[in-house]
Amino acid sequence: MNRILVIRGGAIGDFIVTLPALKALREACPHAHIEILGYKHIAVLAENRFYAQAVRSIEYGSLSGFFAKNSELPAELADYFASFDLIISYLYDPDGVFESNLRRCGVKNLLWGPAKVVETSDHAARQLARPIEELGIRVVDLTEKIFLSEEDRQFGREFLQTLSQPIIAIHPGSGSKEKNWPLQNWIELFSREHWQGERRSSLIVISGEADKAQTARLEHTWKDQDIRFAKNLSLAHLTSVHEHSLFIGHDSGISHLAAAASASCILLFGPTDPTVWAPRNENVQVLRAPSGRLNDLGIAPVRAAVSTALFKQEILV
Repeated sequence: MNRILVIRGGAIGDFIVTLPALKALREACPHAHIEILGYKHIAVLAENRFYAQAVRSIEYGSLSGFFAKNSELPAELADYFASFDLIISYLYDPDGVFESNLRRCGVKNLLWGPAKVVETSDHAARQLARPIEELGIRVVDLTEKIFLSEEDRQFGREFLQTLSQPIIAIHPGSGSKEKNWPLQNWIELFSREHWQGERRSSLIVISGEADKAQTARLEHTWKDQDIRFAKNLSLAHLTSVHEHSLFIGHDSGISHLAAAASASCILLFGPTDPTVWAPRNENVQVLRAPSGRLNDLGIAPVRAAVSTALFKQEILV
């Protein structure tokens, strides 16, 4: 298998939780040329960062023909798919149309991974490892890891150089309101009187396009505090920021990113099952109310967990 293509769409967390499978594949095929067809701003986390030599965007107009029956397939893409000795796809293809069109291109070795993780089954990384294990490759390590380039790390150093240690990075958002701890709790947790008087630390608020409303409120509330807002950073740059931080977040792709950056993580889980979705990394601590509702998770246990994590960091330093 000299040339391998992995087709992986999905959101940030979906991609990162696939990395343990890709790591096992790379280690088993160290000299293979591996490419990833996916959302380029996400899959770039793997490009020339151990996992793959190249990334191609799945948001490519000509690719739509591969999802239609008996369509005329673009020659350039047909040749592209046929050039691979093995294709592993995680795309949703219930009617087998995409598979049929790949076969028409001459693709012989094709494996399918689950397009959707089953909530009541094994950990997500274990489910996504199945096509790799069909090749006879054991996927033992389910931890998530991103291998940053020196350029990535240089950005992180420059971004953080004026901040005092320890650095706390928080992401108060996620892809769902039900998975978010109340914003007022975040405000109280890091209010001047309750936090900054206890110990000196720098605070960074991570935000993206989906977090505009929350970010605006925090900027207004904390306008007189020395807090940095990291808005819309590329995922590689954000990973480099996480690498030097204590991270607090929810069940979200950004939390998986922080875990894969080896940040010490405190993750607040609500309705989703952490045994399926929480990163398996040793640097991750999950907090969850017995009811499974984030509204029932108080500020005190979160503050205690953060204080303990900061104390451990100070010992290590």
